[in-house]
Amino acid sequence: MAAKTNLRLGDLQLKIMRVLWEHGPLGVAEVKARLDGDRLAYTTVATMLRKMEDRGLVGHRTEDRRFIYEPAVAADDVARTMSGDLVDRLFGGSLARTVSHLLKTREVDRRELDELEELIRRQRSRE
Repeated sequence: MAAKTNLRLGDLQLKIMRVLWEHGPLGVAEVKARLDGDRLAYTTVATMLRKMEDRGLVGHRTEDRRFIYEPAVAADDVARTMSGDLVDRLFGGSLARTVSHLLKTREVDRRELDELEELIRRQRSRE
């Protein structure tokens, strides 16, 4: 498992990780093809994957002279680190301030509000 600081990803790194989490092990060309319209050079994707491997975010195996990359960290671990960082840095660690901000600045439909209420109810029942 990568160290906590290694789980803070830039935009392209996060896009690449989402591709690998969703589609499983892939070669550079397959990752590039699944980056939804991003006009990136093959070498850009290959370089980023090598850098991500150096950080422990992905690993690779060789298959028919191609590197096949796969995630070395779980999506939940990255989400936990990045969301915790956001809450800490922007909202002083206050979950209530974070949620309040999101409720004021984003469209929230009734279904999502119901989900939030259910999550709060379950959390309260654990205490």
